[in-house]
Amino acid sequence: MTTERVPLRLGSIAPDFEAETTKGPIKFHEFIGDSWVILFSHPADFTPVCTTELGVVARLQPQFEERNVKVIGLSANGLDSHHDWIKDINEVNDVDLKFPIIADADRKISALYDMLDYQDITNLDSKGIPFTVRAVFIIDPKKTIRLTLSYPASTGRNFDEILRVVDSLQLGDKNRITTPANWKEGDDVIVHPSVSNEEAAKIFPGFRTVKPYLRFATQPGTQKA
Repeated sequence: MTTERVPLRLGSIAPDFEAETTKGPIKFHEFIGDSWVILFSHPADFTPVCTTELGVVARLQPQFEERNVKVIGLSANGLDSHHDWIKDINEVNDVDLKFPIIADADRKISALYDMLDYQDITNLDSKGIPFTVRAVFIIDPKKTIRLTLSYPASTGRNFDEILRVVDSLQLGDKNRITTPANWKEGDDVIVHPSVSNEEAAKIFPGFRTVKPYLRFATQPGTQKA
């Protein structure tokens, strides 16, 4: 496993690693396979905000799977702790958590992905070593990082928003479109600037021009027959 720290940007190849998880050992790139992946970290097991977050992800897992997305969590705790905590997550949220959680007590993967908290001086373990922030990476089947988010330990994430971004990315990969502010599944999309008006008339019948650089169209796949 490589642990050399390199700056991660949108478009970077997600670093590969080997890890122990609650579902057994993995090699990350093999785990990704031909799927999209959401890798997300939480500060620590048996903490209040994290318990609610993982419950939400467990509840949303079928929706991620419908989109060919695997989810995998990570925190700076060991496997025994993870397994015990999953019982609480299931009880508190009335779910059945099935996705793997990476054990990263030595912080090697957290450091590789720049997940460690250098801001909140209270987000430390008993030895004074930083826990992870609430990081999110959306990674596509080519192992390319398509989105990164970092939330402070005090603020729970909106996983509906992460699901929305997946929809936008996948739609954009299949069609020559982008999505506007606050877009959600089924809303109108924006014709990509690289598409000429002549092409747009064929690809997006009935598209409307607001400005020469801003053209809206019905979301592909939702047009009425």
